[in-house]
Amino acid sequence: MKLDVINLDGSAAGSVDLGDEIFGLEPRADILHRVVRWQRNKAQAGTHKVLTKSEVSYSTKKIYRQKGTGGARHGSKKAPIFRHGGVYKGPTPRSHGHDLPKKFRKLGLKHALSAKVKEGSLVIIESAESEGKTAALAKQVKSLGWKRALIIDGATVNEGFARAAANIEGLDVLPSMGANVYDILKRDTLVLTKAGVEALEARLK
Repeated sequence: MKLDVINLDGSAAGSVDLGDEIFGLEPRADILHRVVRWQRNKAQAGTHKVLTKSEVSYSTKKIYRQKGTGGARHGSKKAPIFRHGGVYKGPTPRSHGHDLPKKFRKLGLKHALSAKVKEGSLVIIESAESEGKTAALAKQVKSLGWKRALIIDGATVNEGFARAAANIEGLDVLPSMGANVYDILKRDTLVLTKAGVEALEARLK
């Protein structure tokens, strides 16, 4: 399929051919869901922790005599049934990550790109370059109507452009190797440079 290419000032810069095997798939929500879930679970810290019976700070002295009180038999005030006692089978630090085959992750990225094409939310620009002035870039972004956009460049991101974009709310910039399903779906507009298109097509072949 062919898509028009523009410059950051909004002027036309020709067109580009996009491979249907990457940008022309029928997006499947189940595939996207599985890949996003894998990404978010992998990113989860898993540092949650509670104190168990052996870890709470209390005396180990028997709290009252065994017989004659009319109450149940108890030894330690650390038991889970008491206030401030240890927690029984509570969460402990662990990894929430799980495996997902590389082929499936690659497929998820293809479906995310295809979803943006189908929505009409994919924009191709000639290049992402700037002198590092936030005000100038912010003006261009506003004139193009990008409110929540992700810009994916080639192997590296122009240093001046990255510096200018850093202070613009709702604008993210990634190199092609950083392209991922979660970030693509999270933003309203996906912006690819021509170098980014080439790098993604090489990565997803």
